[in-house]
Amino acid sequence: MTDTTKKTKAPAKPRKIAAKKSEVTAIDQPKGVSHEEVATLAHRFWAERGHRHGNHVDDWFRAEQELRGKAS
Repeated sequence: MTDTTKKTKAPAKPRKIAAKKSEVTAIDQPKGVSHEEVATLAHRFWAERGHRHGNHVDDWFRAEQELRGKAS
């Protein structure tokens, strides 16, 4: 007599959920301010700090805040 064993199915792969473009834009980009404007101002702040690395995120957020204040 032969032993029969049941084969188990592999677990289902998780599905990737695509974010809607409008949601990403609303989170990443302040209204009325272009990416280029923020990048230009953040670069200026970096230059004013003597081109020292390590605070690029702070420069970016500062540029967004300043431009958002002007846009309002």
